[in-house]
Amino acid sequence: MCRSVLRAFLAVLAVAAIAPAALAQAPAQPPAAPASEPPPPPWSGSAGLGFSMDRGNTDTTDFHLTFDAKSDPTQDGVWKFQGLYERDVAAGKLAANHLIFDARYEQAITPRVYGYGALGFLKDEFKLIDYLWAPSAGIGYRVVKTEQTMFNVDGGLGVRFEKNPDVDLRTDFALMAGDKFEHKLSKTASITQGFTAIWKANDFGDALYTFSGGVAAALTTRTQIKVQFLDAYDTLPPSPDVKKNDVALLTSLVFKF
Repeated sequence: MCRSVLRAFLAVLAVAAIAPAALAQAPAQPPAAPASEPPPPPWSGSAGLGFSMDRGNTDTTDFHLTFDAKSDPTQDGVWKFQGLYERDVAAGKLAANHLIFDARYEQAITPRVYGYGALGFLKDEFKLIDYLWAPSAGIGYRVVKTEQTMFNVDGGLGVRFEKNPDVDLRTDFALMAGDKFEHKLSKTASITQGFTAIWKANDFGDALYTFSGGVAAALTTRTQIKVQFLDAYDTLPPSPDVKKNDVALLTSLVFKF
């Protein structure tokens, strides 16, 4: 009995002596891999609201809405939508009332080159445009593509459907061109610029040019203040009484999603 107990005791001592050495020779576990960044959301964009009212020496009320949305930019195919509605009343009379909308799909061909299809819409009471539809397709090039700066140029062919008051619908083939620029000044501020041109294919003297520029500064992670300059120039308006150039300066509170 004593010998059995002694043998068991010696066996426990042997295991205790061998175990630390065995554990010391075991390979070290690799460090845990860092957590990967979450994938970008399927959609991102913003909605803006601006309102101003003056009473006294002047009597004006201005109201505008802006909207933009974009699908996941890391994919080869990207959807983009933009919209603007503005209504301005001065001295009790309507002074501005227009709606702009643009839908666009871009498909990457190479890291720099992409094809696109687009559909533009314009309604402007004071330019005597009941509606103007402009579907188009073409090709674009990413001149600059970094995390801080983006600059694209593109051009294509399309059709211009324009309806003016008391005039039959006009349908014309058209040439389109444009550019888009965005630069991040910091983590909370950025500037943007855009330009589009639509020429009638059989008369380059009949064209519609639009230009936009803006600066935005973040208030919180989801809100920002944005100031935009918009200029629309129609070389041949429907009536001699309609001015060729319209300029607007908009200040908006923007909610990002």
